[in-house]
Amino acid sequence: MAVKKKVKILIIFIIFILVILLAGLITWNVLQSPVDSKDNSEIEVVIPEGSGASKIGEILKEKELIRSANFFKLYLKITKPKSLKATTYKLKKNMSLEQIIKALEKGNSYNPDEVNITIQEGLNMREVAKIISSKTSNSYEDVINKSNDEQYIRRLINKYWFITEDVLNKEIYYKLEGYIYPDTYTLANEEVDVEYIFDKMLDEMEKKLESYKYFDYSNMSIHERLTLASMVEKESSVSTDRSKMASVFVNRLKLGMNLGSDVTAKYANKIDEKRALTKAEFQINSPYNTRLSNGSMNGKLPIGPISTISKSSIDAAFNPDDTEYIYFISNIDTLETFFFEEYSDFMNKKEELASVNKGY
Repeated sequence: MAVKKKVKILIIFIIFILVILLAGLITWNVLQSPVDSKDNSEIEVVIPEGSGASKIGEILKEKELIRSANFFKLYLKITKPKSLKATTYKLKKNMSLEQIIKALEKGNSYNPDEVNITIQEGLNMREVAKIISSKTSNSYEDVINKSNDEQYIRRLINKYWFITEDVLNKEIYYKLEGYIYPDTYTLANEEVDVEYIFDKMLDEMEKKLESYKYFDYSNMSIHERLTLASMVEKESSVSTDRSKMASVFVNRLKLGMNLGSDVTAKYANKIDEKRALTKAEFQINSPYNTRLSNGSMNGKLPIGPISTISKSSIDAAFNPDDTEYIYFISNIDTLETFFFEEYSDFMNKKEELASVNKGY
């Protein structure tokens, strides 16, 4: 009888231990699980220098990223992670305790002061300057002046293979027009200077031009290729049209014709708003204006690029289609571009689109 009683007590004890272990396991799983598995919004967390396990646990609990600061300390003692780095993090409530600690071990480069600026394709330097001045402490004049700073430009000529002394021509409006690559750039803060920003953009352009470093420039210089690319950029709304567009300009150059590009006349007049040009504006005497009818621009490209340039326009300028096209016109509503070999076909389409394009 005594034996049965001892067995009964042992069974109860084992059950008690199992219940405690099960409860502990459930508690462990709950306390290390995400606070809210459906909430993926980012929460900024600052871990100061010299913070110990207790302080970090308090910070995470205050931000409602963990369930218990005491359990956080216990978890660290058991798992023994590497040192947790003091910095600023963006953490989420759907992260488990293990994921949070791994993030704290790794650290990060998150900078709450960083600024992103986006420069789109087809913008001129004035438009670029407005964007930079709106996102950083640099003024519009700072950007424009730096783009024409001859001492700075000469340093760039020595640094980048694709920038040549062609950009030093006194008649060029902005010496870095067409050379800075359009993209989204992350800056450490709004205090970075224009030179730093331009250098990042030029580094990106160097990457985009890498495959053309040893191109045959005997017929057209790199400066001329980028000038052609900028015209293609401004004249083509659809990237698939750009190689054909480049072929039109190349064919006209070969024939000694003027390139007849409205966008060059607009650039020559420094007009940024969207509107049709007047007859006088089309005839502005400028080495940018390929619409001049006096013959001075026949068989010539503009003196330099007229906008930022996408990779597809760069590729088109270096590899134009082999066509006989020498005319084109676009529907400004649908953005469809039509290409022609014969002037009569071009004029027929122009008449057809007259009511749509309204002078464009």
